[in-house]
Amino acid sequence: MRSLDFLSESQARSLDGLLFDLDDTLLDHGRLSLEAYTSLFRLRESGLELIAATGRPAGWGEVIARQWPIAGVVSENGAVSLYRKADVLCRLDAVDEAERQRRRKRVAVVVAKIREAFPKLQPADDVAARVSDFTFDIGENTQAAPELVRAAAALARQAGARTQTSSVHLHITFDADDKATGSVRLIRLLFGTDPTLARWRYAFIGDSENDSTCFAAFRTSLTVKNFRGRPTVTPRYQTLGVGGAGFAEAAAHLVKLRGA
Repeated sequence: MRSLDFLSESQARSLDGLLFDLDDTLLDHGRLSLEAYTSLFRLRESGLELIAATGRPAGWGEVIARQWPIAGVVSENGAVSLYRKADVLCRLDAVDEAERQRRRKRVAVVVAKIREAFPKLQPADDVAARVSDFTFDIGENTQAAPELVRAAAALARQAGARTQTSSVHLHITFDADDKATGSVRLIRLLFGTDPTLARWRYAFIGDSENDSTCFAAFRTSLTVKNFRGRPTVTPRYQTLGVGGAGFAEAAAHLVKLRGA
């Protein structure tokens, strides 16, 4: 990974938007700093469309899409997106409600097996706000041993479910989406951008393993200093700052290069 100094002016000016992760990228231990939040306004003023791409629940997305200076939110690792159309909050889900209910029941069966086999694993405190998946807390309020997380994920996969791991959560789902597919879908809906072009015209900044599909999909990929995990494709640029401070650093650099 290179420093932000290697990000060129022409590359920054060619961008239409920025996708960003929440936990440990924009947020610091779940908290939003003034520096990071102000950066969103500066980025928008520079002409960039902003989309949050997170593993957090659709319930979070509903609030964020209403209140933040952004175009929309890709939540639950790509499965469900939220955006405003005029003053109306809209939801984009790849499956209909009947199929969504079937998948929720299947997830519940797998989660019951995991909780029986690994009683030390605790559900995340925002599970009730989720639509497509179930999450265990592995690093937010409690710290789960890596071998415990790996064993639980293996059991879920044996039962046919998919798993994703972030810096704070283990996700259990029967959805095939990821942050990259969900982001491209929302970009096309909102702006009519061809999926191939979107990968060149949008940048992404994240920090962990469940961001790996976006690191691979988008040409301009950034990460903060606290980057963790082993993605197949590493991000191209890294900040000196950690978490929200790193996000603000990347934002300031992009705004400067774009001449705003």
